[in-house]
Amino acid sequence: QSRRERFSDTSNSSMKGSSGGTTNATSSGSTNSGSGGGSSPAIALCASCDRCRARKTKCDGNRPCGNCAAKYLKKHKLTSIEGIDLSLFECVYSPAKRRGPVPGRVGQARKASEALDHSPSNERSGDLMAQMGGVNATGLNGMGGQGMLGAGLGGMGGMGGMGGMGGMLGGDQVTADLLQQQAQLAALGMGNRDDAFGQQGGAMGQGGQPGGQGQLDDQMALQRQMMLQHQNVMALQAGLGGQFDQNQGWGGAAAGASMFDQGGAGAPGIMGAQGIGPQGGSAGSSSMDSQQSAAQQQLNLLQQLQAQQQQQAAEQMIMQQQPAQRQRKAENKDDVGGASGKGLPQSVMKHLPLLEKNNPGGNRLRSYYSLSVDELFCLPSIPTNEEYCSRLPTPINPNLLPRFDLAALQAARFAEIALGALANNQVALALELSNATVLCLRECVEEPVHPSCMFDVARAYLLHGIFRSFRADMVRYFKYRRVCLTHLSQLDNIEGVESLLAAISFHDAWAYMIHNASEAALPDIDNSIPPLPAPHNSEQNGDNSRFSMSTIPSMIASNPVNQMWIQGPPPVFINNEAPALSRSLDALACAIRSCCDQANSRFEGMSGDASGRCDDNCVTPTTAAVMANQNELCSRNMVLSAFTLLQQHEASSSSTNKNHGHHLVISAMDAFLEGGDEEEAGGFTDSQIQSLLSVCNTAVEHPLLLHQGGPTYHMVSNAAILLCHLLNGMHANRNSGDSPGEMETALFEEVLDTFIAVRKLLSIHRRKLPVRLRCHGIPRPNFALEVNGADNPGAPFIDLGETLMCGCRGCQGFVLMACSPCVAAERAQAAALKAESASEKDAYSIGEVNEFDKELCDLGVEFDLDDDALLNVLSRIIAT
Repeated sequence: QSRRERFSDTSNSSMKGSSGGTTNATSSGSTNSGSGGGSSPAIALCASCDRCRARKTKCDGNRPCGNCAAKYLKKHKLTSIEGIDLSLFECVYSPAKRRGPVPGRVGQARKASEALDHSPSNERSGDLMAQMGGVNATGLNGMGGQGMLGAGLGGMGGMGGMGGMGGMLGGDQVTADLLQQQAQLAALGMGNRDDAFGQQGGAMGQGGQPGGQGQLDDQMALQRQMMLQHQNVMALQAGLGGQFDQNQGWGGAAAGASMFDQGGAGAPGIMGAQGIGPQGGSAGSSSMDSQQSAAQQQLNLLQQLQAQQQQQAAEQMIMQQQPAQRQRKAENKDDVGGASGKGLPQSVMKHLPLLEKNNPGGNRLRSYYSLSVDELFCLPSIPTNEEYCSRLPTPINPNLLPRFDLAALQAARFAEIALGALANNQVALALELSNATVLCLRECVEEPVHPSCMFDVARAYLLHGIFRSFRADMVRYFKYRRVCLTHLSQLDNIEGVESLLAAISFHDAWAYMIHNASEAALPDIDNSIPPLPAPHNSEQNGDNSRFSMSTIPSMIASNPVNQMWIQGPPPVFINNEAPALSRSLDALACAIRSCCDQANSRFEGMSGDASGRCDDNCVTPTTAAVMANQNELCSRNMVLSAFTLLQQHEASSSSTNKNHGHHLVISAMDAFLEGGDEEEAGGFTDSQIQSLLSVCNTAVEHPLLLHQGGPTYHMVSNAAILLCHLLNGMHANRNSGDSPGEMETALFEEVLDTFIAVRKLLSIHRRKLPVRLRCHGIPRPNFALEVNGADNPGAPFIDLGETLMCGCRGCQGFVLMACSPCVAAERAQAAALKAESASEKDAYSIGEVNEFDKELCDLGVEFDLDDDALLNVLSRIIAT
């Protein structure tokens, strides 16, 4: 409802009299008794509602206004105002108050009055109009004189009679006002209706009874009522002694004489009838200011009526054009899945409350995300709508946030809580939230992303890609990862970009590991999501000449070797201006890639398969970078550098976060890379044992860390395998005939308790994962050997030969570290075949195992269609 519609049916109008006082217009039963019981005039209300005026905020003029509607929706936790009574919003518009006369009009009126007093033509005009006026004047046909309220009120027969008033506001200025008013009446369609006020009697004839050719419309009746009320008020202010007679007009000694006639004592007229003479003329002049103010108010009312009709015509034109516009918008949205013009689908709308800061369910899911994925990545927080609007170059009201920007922010928030739901094993909810992320991204995919939310869009694509990778959908992971790099290529010098690049690098290290660093095993996505164009000039500011690569985010994203996974020198670590925590995470990613390359080389040597990979292909970009910078980029030094950077961050940061994820990965890598001690039990040093126990205890205390991005779960599994080797060595020493000491016994019990706890945790987590992502299936200890160990002294306490090995060569090396090369190669090949057959069996036996799992599978297939639709649109946009 716009401002033009806010007219009150009843109101009080006031005007300033000659004495400076204010007289309120009364109802039709008092001074306006001759109106026949008509309604009081309508006035415009304030442009802003009372609440916005009190708070001094901008009001949009609607009913309810945007601020009142937003307050009601927030208070009652609603998303739409449809069907809500308007009175519940408490959005009230008070009547507008006019304070003082119109600026400049009083001075002009006085000058016109002085010119009128000394004009001979005015006297002749006044006499002529007075003769034309009479007691039986009909309608409003006296408007053709020198002024709309002509000289002398003696000819005002009937309720609407204004004849014979032809000189009250004489002069050129008044004539111009009259012409302007007549033009406005003609524009409103009222100019040719019996000469606007009845050459033939008009709407109201003599005696105030309806006459002429019919009733005028509501707008004309409103205008007439205003004019009659002004006449009554002016008569009262002039101190008239006569009384109003409906049939005879205003009583006076001689009707029709000029009200402002200065012709001497006893001049006929309203004042002349009392014998005032010239003083009557001066008294009339003294009330001219208030009369002209009334005339100006009438002109203002006519202008409002004209603007109202013009706006109505414009709205009708807009309403006629809206169906065609909606049809065109629907046609444009067909490419992105046919989203309705009303906004997001209902499947997304029902989850929008989870994005609010005061929603308990949303906060719980966000906590799961923070304690799992974000514990290691430490990405910047997503801004609220208010924070985002305040960061814009021109801050705006959050209620006016563009739909595309709002959808981008919602996509990032949905991606976070979807990972949180997955970490909490709420798989069905996680799939729905992931689908909500896709639908929100589809809302903003066709429009250019605003630079202020470009980072959040890139984050949404990465987190959604990580979600897909946790579901073993590596094809979509690599596609969304490349879309994320496309956005990062436009984000140089943006805070938080290094954190996002470090997160990509660490999760890529996990993909690098499970694909055994073989690019031939990667899916071909270049036809659907084309790779980023290579930079034209590699010699730019920010290049690190020692490592022959750039540290600029756009150059890292467009580097050809980083299109599938980040490899080569760690790009964030070598950037000394990047945050210490991001540099530490990137250093760990580089160390993991280097260890994978070494494990692949050992397995190639053990299997003797020289034809599988020639010498040129054996050297990966990461291996080449490590060999060229051995002192800086070797795995052990990278882990030490990562630990040093983590300590610097913790010393300089005021955050209470203990960075359990970083410490777990650093402790695991430190234990894996330590050479060991052949003289100690099991061949492990004391520091190595402490590191392994630290990794397993941390995982037991914080099980959500297994849901971290990257190879954290695989590291904990391999740490548990090393504990198996340790327990086997200590058990063998105990059965060798030497009685174990007290310290050895306590250590054995501590390691055994830790192993049992972490094995149970890993077994539960392993069952939740797709077959392709599962690491080792760790066997149980043989406690019977503790009782009957003498009968079988060579039997291991934990038979690692029963281990269901991971398909990753880097993980297989931990299980086969006590085997000969030939046995290790045979078992590695057998493990690969077994994992492949298990994957096929799992794919065909979902319906037989669990009906609920089948429903989840069907739900995932349905949501995959939305992912494919989004990727098709992204492919078309990136390709063009």
